[in-house]
Amino acid sequence: MARVITKNSANIIYINVLLKRPLSLHKISSCKYANSVQSNDPGSPLEVLKQRVNKGELMHDEHQLIVIEDLQKVYERLKGYTPEKRGLISKWLRNNNKKTKAPKGLYLYGAVGGGKTMLMDLFYNCCQIQHKKRVHFHSFMLDVHSKIHEVKKGIVRDHSSTKLQPFDPIPPVASSITENTWLLCFDEFQVTDVADAMILKRLFTELFNNGVVVVATSNRKPDDLYKSGLQRGNFLPFIQILKDHCNVSSLDSGIDYRTKAASGKEKHYFIKGEEADRNIEKIFKYLCSMENDIPRPRTLNIKGRNVTFKKTCGQVIDSNFEELCDRPLGASDYIEICQAFHTVIIRDVPQLNMKLKSQARRFITLIDTLYDNRVRTVISANAPYNKLFVPEGEEEYTDEKRMLMDDLKISHGTDDHKSNIFTGEEELFAFDRTVSRLAEMQTAAYWDEWEKHR
Repeated sequence: MARVITKNSANIIYINVLLKRPLSLHKISSCKYANSVQSNDPGSPLEVLKQRVNKGELMHDEHQLIVIEDLQKVYERLKGYTPEKRGLISKWLRNNNKKTKAPKGLYLYGAVGGGKTMLMDLFYNCCQIQHKKRVHFHSFMLDVHSKIHEVKKGIVRDHSSTKLQPFDPIPPVASSITENTWLLCFDEFQVTDVADAMILKRLFTELFNNGVVVVATSNRKPDDLYKSGLQRGNFLPFIQILKDHCNVSSLDSGIDYRTKAASGKEKHYFIKGEEADRNIEKIFKYLCSMENDIPRPRTLNIKGRNVTFKKTCGQVIDSNFEELCDRPLGASDYIEICQAFHTVIIRDVPQLNMKLKSQARRFITLIDTLYDNRVRTVISANAPYNKLFVPEGEEEYTDEKRMLMDDLKISHGTDDHKSNIFTGEEELFAFDRTVSRLAEMQTAAYWDEWEKHR
């Protein structure tokens, strides 16, 4: 059962994640939750959190202290654990009921900006495990699909046989993942793609059977994953598998620390106009002066496709919404942009609504990818970041929707007819995260992180 941490204004002591100015310097040991998990390991998540609070780097947040307890328990369970290797000996052991049971991981969900990622990263850095990986869930699934494609290409079929030759690429893909990784930490666990939804049960069944331990953060509780998605009934068994192998914890402090941190004088988000254009031009020229290059077009080769941008200079790109979101680009394209540039300027972002649902979805993915890679971002837009998306703007059935429903053989009145692919519910939900991240991306603290991240 999920541990839901509710807001209690009388007892809340906040951790200041981004601001370096402490609001208070009470010791964690004074909190009733702090000592319920005992550890003599100075490198444990709980001990590291104590050290950072004592140094004034972080503030007390009672809700986050409860979550760190759950992460501490996972940390303790991982001590001495190693998944058994596959082979004849391990098969014999399994047949004799001597299989080592993998410890349960943790699924942490809650509202945006509450510190979920910070706590998971603290836990990840404390785990002295060689075979671990921390990855954005969307990037992980892109890699999975790429691996599936490679496995299918390598299949040699017996063309002399007329019998059906079924082949499931998921087990070899799962094996290739667990060969070097058995602790997987996912940031932003979310399911919005029907292709991902259809393979998750099989994939994670194999991963868990191979002894993988999962720790994940998400804005949605497990039961709400892929909410209103196409063919969601086929996805539901995955939710139970996830809950069988991960304890569930909720972080709900009622605070968005990213928005709190954005109250400084630093400004990298401008409302469109002549002054915004002048400010962005100054930023671009200054950044160009730091590069060993001149402004020029540049073409990136992404998975065999050439994607050209009109104005770049070294590792700086001066682009616009049309170039980045009107074209059919996806997460793999945005990841390549993050690898090529340390600063991305996005001009002329319109106020987004349901008529621009495809572009809004790309913009959400773009900001997620830039944020996860700590890429510096400068934006000019038609509206403030907290008013950039409005739900109005589209009739219930457009010709595009009708054509898609016909292609998918979806009838009016069915559950799939109400899927978020038509309603835009997922975009409305995800944009809260985008707003929170845009707030943090303006700050000097975020910009300073690039050197550390690189």
